[in-house]
Amino acid sequence: MAAALIASPALAQKDDMLPDPPVAEQRPHSFTTHGITVEDPYAWLKDASYPKVDDEDVLDYLKAENAYFEAWKKPHEAFIESLFEEMKARIKEDDKTVPIKDGDYLYWSEFAPGTQYRLWYRKPVTGSDADIKPENGTLIYDENKQAEGLDYFRLGGFAVSPDATKIATLTDSNGSERFVLKVRDIATGKDLETITEVGIGQPVWAAGSDGLVYTEVNDNWRSYRALYHSLGANPADDKVIYEETENVAFSVGVGQTTDEKYILIETGENSSNEVRFVPADNPLAEPVLIMRRRPDIQYDVDSAHGKLWIVTNDNHVNFRLAEADPAKPGVWNTIIAGADDFYLQGVDTHRDHMLVEGRRDGLDQLYLRHYDTGEMERVPFEEAAYSASFAGNPEFAPASYRVSYSSMVTPGTVYDYHPEDDRLETLKVQEIPSGYDPTLYTVDRLMIEARDGAKVPVSVLRRKDFPLDQSGKLFVYGYGAYGIAIPPSFSTSKFSLVDRGFAYAIAHIRGGDDMGYQWFLDGKLKKRTNSFNDFVDVTRGLIEAGYAKPGMVAAEGGSAGGELMGAVVNQAPELYGAVAAHVPFVDVLNTMLDDTLPLTPGEWNEWGNPITDPDAFTLIRSYSPYDNVTAQDYPAMLITGGLNDPRVTYWEPAKWTAKLRATKTDDNLLLMKINMGAGHGGKSGRWNRLYEVAEAYGFILTQLGGADE
Repeated sequence: MAAALIASPALAQKDDMLPDPPVAEQRPHSFTTHGITVEDPYAWLKDASYPKVDDEDVLDYLKAENAYFEAWKKPHEAFIESLFEEMKARIKEDDKTVPIKDGDYLYWSEFAPGTQYRLWYRKPVTGSDADIKPENGTLIYDENKQAEGLDYFRLGGFAVSPDATKIATLTDSNGSERFVLKVRDIATGKDLETITEVGIGQPVWAAGSDGLVYTEVNDNWRSYRALYHSLGANPADDKVIYEETENVAFSVGVGQTTDEKYILIETGENSSNEVRFVPADNPLAEPVLIMRRRPDIQYDVDSAHGKLWIVTNDNHVNFRLAEADPAKPGVWNTIIAGADDFYLQGVDTHRDHMLVEGRRDGLDQLYLRHYDTGEMERVPFEEAAYSASFAGNPEFAPASYRVSYSSMVTPGTVYDYHPEDDRLETLKVQEIPSGYDPTLYTVDRLMIEARDGAKVPVSVLRRKDFPLDQSGKLFVYGYGAYGIAIPPSFSTSKFSLVDRGFAYAIAHIRGGDDMGYQWFLDGKLKKRTNSFNDFVDVTRGLIEAGYAKPGMVAAEGGSAGGELMGAVVNQAPELYGAVAAHVPFVDVLNTMLDDTLPLTPGEWNEWGNPITDPDAFTLIRSYSPYDNVTAQDYPAMLITGGLNDPRVTYWEPAKWTAKLRATKTDDNLLLMKINMGAGHGGKSGRWNRLYEVAEAYGFILTQLGGADE
């Protein structure tokens, strides 16, 4: 046993077959900020040489926790494997995407049976109707081949050159999200050159296919500059188009307008930004600034018919659409005014129509807007709750528009919308090889009142024979941060819980933008605790509605949703019987006080800056899950993390687990699993990721019942 581990307390955890859990040593450490001293006896779990992790005490503790997890899993391995096979049987092994026309070719990807990663194909367009059947295509990129010999692989960028002869790819081999950017010749399949090993984001080709614009991260994992690379030139000589030097919280990204006339260079953080543009046929031209950055003002840009089209929240919280002359890009004229009852999320400008996406009463809305009349045609959907978006429309002048759709009971469906006759053409419906009968299930859409009177929407998937007398079991999922909504979409994995007696609920809590941009603002900064309270109040409301009784509720969240889990179990542990917290952002106070960490400066607008603001320090300290672990009973918990995670560093789940073990008064199971070769998203590969879902569901089912062992 390493020096960093001490003997476990006399209090054992439930499971006669388990060894004693590892208990991390407490080492005196404190700091004082704004006159307040904070004790942090597990600060040593942050390796001083991070991002390199080589402290033997730290590694020994992580390995001991992993061994404890494996010891728990061993007697349940057959059940977890059966869950995995059950989930896997719902997924078509040789699944293919619907081909997308882009120029002279159709592009699609597919999986071969038994493989973890995608194969990318294309074929020339034949006939005026652009035959969409993926047959006789040419393999242009094999992710499986690229992943050979690697424990982790992720394709983070894939861009075909305008002349269709080359591909720019970004790949990550360890989960650190520092991507290698290469250019490949499609005809030979050989890589022509490596441009950078610290790339991030999707690169953009110049119109002449002779170079590309890309972004890089610095040593602190901040995307800080955009560069232009001329093919064949020494990457060391690449010209910097824009570098963010004014604000360490801002990150740089690049994109392209739908008409492919301009390359966009954006710098910003979660609440404000500014955009520049250069001609796609002259990326080295002086970038033109559209509008100077302003606090709490955001804008997105597209181009069509000689105009810039701008979606912005400069005069309405739910955004408006404006137009501008590229010669006078800062003069904006309103085209669609902001509205209290419609949240305008985005506009893509094609030749014949604008594709308008938004949300009304928390429900996705898709429109086609005519340039000449301003008429808005709504793409029709029949279900009361669903998720829909325009997806896969790379061409400026397509004959129809690609739409992605699903609901909690309707498998993922790909349509082409034909505006001339207001018709949705079904191109593909997600296949469930093991079988699926939608008539067995129903979706409830509830509005549950939070403690401050806000009405929180909740989407619940259940079997029609699920009892509403508190005799069933309930699973509640939440996120609630960064303005990210959790859509009521289809997931095959959920049915492994639903078919075992669970109702599966999504709590659309504040902090997301499910009910509009104000819904997001009402869950951040000084209003952050609304997110936690909403989740607890939704749980109580569902219990009162008969979905389960206290203690028969499971909860799950990841990243900022993992912070949610930590705050919830501190506030109302008696409601939950099992909680899964994945890559949880739980050491909030320490992280927000450390401006050397990759994401901290960019996060202050979401959480507050406790370094300069005493009120922010006090508020964050009042809810930070790690800082508020108390001597009380906690539910059974599964905590996961990744050693290479640059977003939520490994020591956050590690410190939280260590403190929980030393402080909690119950004998409920507490497990931590750290992926030693992965990052924020867990293991790579479709089956590896699915197996981790099976592990989490296996944990929940063994704790609440329903494990067919």
